Amino acid sequence: MSMFWSAWVMFLVVLNMGITLFLFLWGTRVKIPTLPDGTSGHVWAHGVLREGVRKLPRWWFVMSACMFAAGFTYLALYPGFGRFKGLLGWTAHGELARDTAANQVQLADLMQRFKLYTVEQLAHDPQAVQLGGRLFEDNCSACHGRQAHGNPLLGAPNLSDADWLYGGDGNTILASILDGRHGTMPPFGEAFGEAGVANLANYVLSLSGAPHDAAKAAAAQPIFTTVCAACHGADGKGNQAVGAPNLTDHIWLYGGDLATVEETIRHGRGGQMPAWRARLGEDDARTVAAWVYANAHRAPATSQ
Repeated sequence: MSMFWSAWVMFLVVLNMGITLFLFLWGTRVKIPTLPDGTSGHVWAHGVLREGVRKLPRWWFVMSACMFAAGFTYLALYPGFGRFKGLLGWTAHGELARDTAANQVQLADLMQRFKLYTVEQLAHDPQAVQLGGRLFEDNCSACHGRQAHGNPLLGAPNLSDADWLYGGDGNTILASILDGRHGTMPPFGEAFGEAGVANLANYVLSLSGAPHDAAKAAAAQPIFTTVCAACHGADGKGNQAVGAPNLTDHIWLYGGDLATVEETIRHGRGGQMPAWRARLGEDDARTVAAWVYANAHRAPATSQ
């Protein structure tokens, strides 16, 4: 803080506390003119109600005096009076550093224990899951949502339905977090033409039993078998080795209506899961993977 702003803060503190202290002391000694009956002369309701004058109660005086003493004591012990650092030398940065160091000591013991277990085993450890959940909220929820339900607008998959693009075992989830993923669906609009795109979209919908045009779907089957099956498989069940989604279920990354499927085929998609190795490190990433695994395998709630 510069000398000017330090002096300005000191001036404001002295001005405000000086005025309030003056009013406090003056208010206990000021003489208010009263009538012989002890009232101020202000009346309401045609004289039925009259304003009385009483001294401030002792409890109010004592409480106010204590508040002034606490304020002066605070300004003496802690920063607040311009550039004066306070007699205790306390700073927010120092307290944060001490708390962070103490927290790191506690975490170090936990992390050493966590290293003894697989991600699947950590998914049954309440402390690991709680820590992983906090890290997920801080780092992953911007795309996947706080409950990991995904975001079709971003192409962020739902991580709570046990349906996986690259695999749902602990090591695969951890690899996705540490090193990221890049999924690419190439555009086929120019190759297939608008009619071919419409036909193929209907065929894709037919794989999951969604409403579709049967004639258009039948026309596109040869195209799917010769082109699309290379990634999605001849049965359309996908290929986790390349991140090709299963087209036979009712789970969609970007949306499963006809227009969205056509858009995907026509212009392609490019999904990017960033690598978090540098930010999280392997130890924290393992707890996030444990939370994701536990969240995806949580038993569904049953109605009573």
